[in-house]
Amino acid sequence: MSDRLSVLKTYKLYVGGKFPRSESGRVYEVTDSKGKWLANAPLSSRKDARDAVVAARKAFGGWSGATAYNRGQILYRVAEMLEGRKSQFVHEVAHAEGLSKSKAAEVVDAAIDRWVWYAGWTDKIGQIAGGANPVAGPFFNLSTPEPTGVVAVVAPQESSFLGLVSVIAPVIATGNTAVVIASESSPLPALSLGEVLATSDLPGGVVNILSGKAAEMGPHLAAHQDVNAIDLTGADAELARDLEIAAADNLKRVLRPRTADFTTDPGTDRLTAFLETKTVWHPTGSLGASGSAY
Repeated sequence: MSDRLSVLKTYKLYVGGKFPRSESGRVYEVTDSKGKWLANAPLSSRKDARDAVVAARKAFGGWSGATAYNRGQILYRVAEMLEGRKSQFVHEVAHAEGLSKSKAAEVVDAAIDRWVWYAGWTDKIGQIAGGANPVAGPFFNLSTPEPTGVVAVVAPQESSFLGLVSVIAPVIATGNTAVVIASESSPLPALSLGEVLATSDLPGGVVNILSGKAAEMGPHLAAHQDVNAIDLTGADAELARDLEIAAADNLKRVLRPRTADFTTDPGTDRLTAFLETKTVWHPTGSLGASGSAY
């Protein structure tokens, strides 16, 4: 039997539920920890970033309007799909992060568990971030959390999969939509995650994944008037400063970069980072001439 040529995978962006190439036609080489070529990844442009924002905004109404329980079901479905493709992600994470197969398997397991963890929080965060407020007067005063909107995310550079999941899942669990700049040096797990999202029940446009240079796309997303918030986790100090300045133009919420151990319990900080609080006053009303109220 003659030797056959293997079919090399073509990695593409994930925007609006579809898999376009970069409109610029550019690619860049992705190598493993030893410098061996792995694939060519799309080098996203400013136009790709704008297209991703348009897709995220289009998807926001339906996603934010879905019930929290439904969002939880969909996030759990993503975890199910990842479980079925675990071997692929173990292979990609091992090459991307220079890990042994067993260590990479632990990372992938943790990432799947992280999806499940955030899936369980979708219909519970309202009790943490909202509630009934005591007031002096015949009023109900209720505070409820609502999603901020379109969130740009600079994904962690080193933790290309567990870190990636740890910054995407809380954004969408709370009803936001996301435009994600994947790790520049290790984008392949992120681009493969797009394939999982596309075959789950997640509506197109809720998560949009770009590969390339954060220093090239970041300023345009930070200054974009239709982006409501930005997560700077994967930005270095200089880039983070520049993006935070650009984000001030339309008063974006900014999550500053900080040292994070993604293997530990994530807590609820990232869930509440991109929530707004709506407070409603409502008169209780009087019952009869006595003035008693319900």
